Amino acid sequence: MDQRNSQMRILRIKQVQERVGLSRSTIYDRINERSPRYDPEFPKPAKLGAYAVGWLEESINEWINKRVKGSV
Repeated sequence: MDQRNSQMRILRIKQVQERVGLSRSTIYDRINERSPRYDPEFPKPAKLGAYAVGWLEESINEWINKRVKGSV
């Protein structure tokens, strides 16, 4: 296993909220194709269990970086 895979982290919803500065409902709207706030670039969560989901930290960081680069 390479160095990068051994350092992957999964973020839960509260951690994602803190990182992206969006509310829980807005995050779920961003991944809902039927929502007017849908963002096809927003990372999709991975299923962790019957009722638990999480986001790869790397994908959240990439989304944030795209936003920052797009606003400059």
